[in-house]
Amino acid sequence: MGRRPLRIANASGFYGDRLGALREMLTGGPLDVLTGDYLAELTMLILGRDRLKDPGLGYAKTFLRQLEDCLGLAHEKGVRIVTNAGGLNPAALAAAVRELAAKAGVPVTVAHVEGDDLMPYEEGALTANAYLGGAGITACLRAGADVVVTGRVTDAALVSGPAAWWFDWGPEEYDRLAGAVVAGHVLECGTQATGGNYSFFTAHDVRRPGFPLAEISEDGTAVITKHPGTGGAVTPGTVTAQLLYETQGARYLGPDVTARLDTVRLEPDGEDRVRISGTVGEPPPATLKVGVTRIGGWRNEVVFVLTGLDVEAKAALVREQLAGPLAGVASVRWTLARTDHEDAATEETASALLRLVVRDASPDRVGRALTSAAIELALGSYPGFHVTSPPGPAQPYGVFASATVPAGRVPHTAVLPDGARLPVPAPLAAPGTPPTRTARPAPPAPAPPAPTAPTPGAPTTRAPLGLVAGARSGDKGGDANIGVWTEDDAAWPWLRATLTTERLQALLPETAALPVTRHELPNLRALNFTVPGLLGDGVAAGHRFDPQAKALGEWLRARHLDVPTHLLPTAPDPVDPSATPEGPRS
Repeated sequence: MGRRPLRIANASGFYGDRLGALREMLTGGPLDVLTGDYLAELTMLILGRDRLKDPGLGYAKTFLRQLEDCLGLAHEKGVRIVTNAGGLNPAALAAAVRELAAKAGVPVTVAHVEGDDLMPYEEGALTANAYLGGAGITACLRAGADVVVTGRVTDAALVSGPAAWWFDWGPEEYDRLAGAVVAGHVLECGTQATGGNYSFFTAHDVRRPGFPLAEISEDGTAVITKHPGTGGAVTPGTVTAQLLYETQGARYLGPDVTARLDTVRLEPDGEDRVRISGTVGEPPPATLKVGVTRIGGWRNEVVFVLTGLDVEAKAALVREQLAGPLAGVASVRWTLARTDHEDAATEETASALLRLVVRDASPDRVGRALTSAAIELALGSYPGFHVTSPPGPAQPYGVFASATVPAGRVPHTAVLPDGARLPVPAPLAAPGTPPTRTARPAPPAPAPPAPTAPTPGAPTTRAPLGLVAGARSGDKGGDANIGVWTEDDAAWPWLRATLTTERLQALLPETAALPVTRHELPNLRALNFTVPGLLGDGVAAGHRFDPQAKALGEWLRARHLDVPTHLLPTAPDPVDPSATPEGPRS
């Protein structure tokens, strides 16, 4: 008889998440391990600037604030804590945790994982970190650590590492590791798995969603749930949404294993419980991803308010008046948001916003000289001239890029509670090696519905895509992804046949010139689109109105197309298909 399932939870999805979540999860029900994910591409840039000011910093300071309140409670309940809050300086955070424990009189053992920091990397790099797997975490837990602090590991490693420790998995038990990685991917963003940022949020009480937890079994299957009595919901839809988030293709590459997302199956397992099974694992790639941040230059912006009539002419006048001062600036981007309404009842709803964003290697070109030129137009430009806020000095902006490095060249190291340094070898499996099957065979998956188009002549209704499909979108550096799924089998064949790459590009014109790729995940009734280059140099560069593409999926859901009337939740009067041309309309 194997060991009981591991109960592992999340208490942070980003640096700045709910401060009280650690206590909520420790008091809400039984746990074995509690994880916290604090790192993102933008966070690494923030921590890099912290480290420039003080070499002793570079970690997520809020984690220490949470531990001040909760370290004794975790020890009392026997809950291990695993976090990547170490950021760029896991050794310093581990030392700070030991100091805090000593002051509080809590007898905990602390270990950390390092080796991801590849600085100095290349000229101009502020940070350069390899994405490590979970093996270092496993080693720390095997050595008896109560708290494990890491630097840059993959988000899912915070779960797969403890699972490998709990069940004593070997490095080539790919199916089991892949199951834990998929569970980790669901947990990593906290309440996004329990109804937060969920397309169909109106069906649930999401005013204060509870944080998620997973019950991982020895065979790698898992049940996603949450503590009883907490807000939000765990449904196949909320789990599907998070599975699609920031993934690129059917193969989810990781340092320990490649998880095949096209083999994942979901099924309800009771109230607020969803079982994940069937996940197939393959050997990991021979390389690790490296995230590199640098200061890209200087930026500034001014937002002009254009109220009432002649909005386009007012915008054209401002552009012409600033053409001279902008002539030497490296990057100039104007965006006119038509937020105005005709015959509006309030001044705000009668106004459009004209946004000017400038970037340059020199702070002088985009600093006071430029913003002063904009403000000097106040009495000599369009009628009703004003801006949303006074422009300030130029600010530095960051750039994120990714690269790869041979896994064997990264000094992955577990620093155990007694100070011993244990090198963690790179996975031995080479690309192309047949994976070792260790999980119990999954029952055959039902054949996915054939991609059939709507029956010719069948009644359709012009309606938003979001009435029949959910979506979740996000960023990976300068690239965006959009996952789209249906909640039931009836709409999946239509979505699969209708939402082609070309149709997506027509519905979202910003993507039309980009090399969009579509991936099918029939077991999830889902499509996943990757959109390279949409976000420029990444979130810190502020290239786009929505720099992390968080709402890209909701924009797609708001676009109208001809939907078979029988798929809609209500039945408005159908449109005669012969009366409207096929294809999306603006």
